Amino acid sequence: MKMTDLMIKRAMVMDMQATTKEEAIDELIASLERNERINDPKLFKEMILKREAESSTGIGDGIAMPHAKTKAVNEATVVFGRSKKGVDYKALDGKPSYLFFMIAAPEGASNVHLQTLAALSRLLIDQDFVAEVKQAETPEQVARLFDDKQAEKEKAEKKEAAHPAQETSDDDKFVVAVTACPTGIAHTYMAEDALKKKAAEMGVAIRVETDGSEGAKHVLTHDEIKRAAGVIVAADKKVEMARFDGKKVLQTPVSDGIRKPEELINKVLHGQAPVYHAEGGVDFSESESTVSIWNRIYKDLMNGISHMLPFVVGGGILLAISFMFEHLGKNNTIFQMLSSVAGGQTGAFHFLIAILAGYIAVSIGDRPALMPGVVGGFMAYSSNAGFLGGLAAGFLAGWVIILLKKVFAGLPRTLNGLKPILLFPVFGLLITGGLMYYILDPIFTWVNTGLVGALSHLGTGNAILLGLVLGGMQAVDMGGPVNKAAYTFAIGVFTSGASNGGLMMAAVMAGGMVPPLAIALATTFFRAKFNEEERKAGITNYVLGLSFITEGAIPFAAADPLRIICSSIIGSATAGALTQLWKVSIPAPHGGIFVVALSNQPFLFIAAILIGAVISGLIIGFWKNPLKKRENSSGLKHE
Repeated sequence: MKMTDLMIKRAMVMDMQATTKEEAIDELIASLERNERINDPKLFKEMILKREAESSTGIGDGIAMPHAKTKAVNEATVVFGRSKKGVDYKALDGKPSYLFFMIAAPEGASNVHLQTLAALSRLLIDQDFVAEVKQAETPEQVARLFDDKQAEKEKAEKKEAAHPAQETSDDDKFVVAVTACPTGIAHTYMAEDALKKKAAEMGVAIRVETDGSEGAKHVLTHDEIKRAAGVIVAADKKVEMARFDGKKVLQTPVSDGIRKPEELINKVLHGQAPVYHAEGGVDFSESESTVSIWNRIYKDLMNGISHMLPFVVGGGILLAISFMFEHLGKNNTIFQMLSSVAGGQTGAFHFLIAILAGYIAVSIGDRPALMPGVVGGFMAYSSNAGFLGGLAAGFLAGWVIILLKKVFAGLPRTLNGLKPILLFPVFGLLITGGLMYYILDPIFTWVNTGLVGALSHLGTGNAILLGLVLGGMQAVDMGGPVNKAAYTFAIGVFTSGASNGGLMMAAVMAGGMVPPLAIALATTFFRAKFNEEERKAGITNYVLGLSFITEGAIPFAAADPLRIICSSIIGSATAGALTQLWKVSIPAPHGGIFVVALSNQPFLFIAAILIGAVISGLIIGFWKNPLKKRENSSGLKHE
């Protein structure tokens, strides 16, 4: 594909009027909208600004490449813009930007489009070519320059492929590198070309692996890594590091790969990089002093949550749909199928906590930690440990593997093959499972039993106070032992035939419906406080909340426990108390909105839930940090 198929001439802005960074972004987005290349300019701008918050796409030398990959894009497009006066785009070199290339890629961009965008990025490393583009006066001239340069580049690549350079010997200067950026569209390939071009000028042989939108390309071989004097990792996202065990590794932002290639190559050649020790369990990318222990914990949590989220969404929605068929009888095959797929002993909800724990463990201890983490999470699910127990299991398994890596680091290299297939699985599972079995499970069982007993005594007192406590407990751990204690108590009263059984169920059900509904409201009306993934998950929480599936709030509670749990407890407690104040009764143990018609006062039951959800949603919305502040404080970059 020709680059000019994406750089459509009618969309080019040859004389930009913008004087500020945001005005420049708006002017280019307006061109995309005029040419019907985007369907949601607000969302597209939001994603552009999100990328800018990670690091400026003003790469220096007068060039800015704002870019986003989002469903707001109808068709892959590059908008070229030129400012004659220059715009303070907060570029990495602090100088004004004159040439703008706004890249709009749809979520399902084809390989051809991505390859073309990558090729565009590479051309802009050539300063002579950039100078020619600056002098162009018309869209036709710009298009002709890019067509000619692309043809020249492709010809050179074919010649290189037909006559590859001879492999260097072990004694020659040889460096390997990995480049990667969050979106994988532009900076990944610009850093690759900058490193290769500078290495050629310095007489240094180099091999560069790129981790872009198409996945890893030119993957480094074991022999190349072994022969290299050192490794440059110019990346703004996590890359596979274990293969660099024992090598000198220099890690730096991808922008340094573009702007400081000579400096990076020289540092590696002169041994000015620390040795990476995979067996020690410390991921060099996370060992910098600028990354705090809390940021590391947050990152590990996010890894578990992102892998757990599909189980929550898929399982939760199908479980909610199953309630619609339950009235046909529990022998109804559709109900049985949906219940089996979504819940029960075989469905998605059965694996939710295990997946959370497993991928927290992977983030800490890499692949060897997956199995003990999953088993520990499953043990938490099978007992009363709940999602809090799953969190503990994930961190426990990860750090157990870290410890084992250090313990076995002194083994002869001939035994290295035994570590991943024998030593780590056996000892990792034994230690993690043993600690879960002997310590965590008994502790949470004791907590659960104590809570049920306390509630039984409280039941003889004030009904409103009991409703407040039962409702609030539903939000404490979103399906964990505290939540289950309140639900078990209500079920016990309900099945005993006591006259207040339906009252207790109303308090518990209302309290359990509030957290996901509150999150849904907060993500809807306080959009700036949540990233795109959270907003998507927030929409599904409308369905989960209405279906009395409190677990929909778990990913949010795990990511921000103080704000989400405290806010949810207040709203859930309010809803539970209101059901008792209004003497609302629900003669069903589950079902949420699908059993409201069975209530003695359905409208008051709905009112109690809405009031509680609005209260919690408002607290979350006002209390939660803005997205940009969250990202800056965590030291993390979100896709």
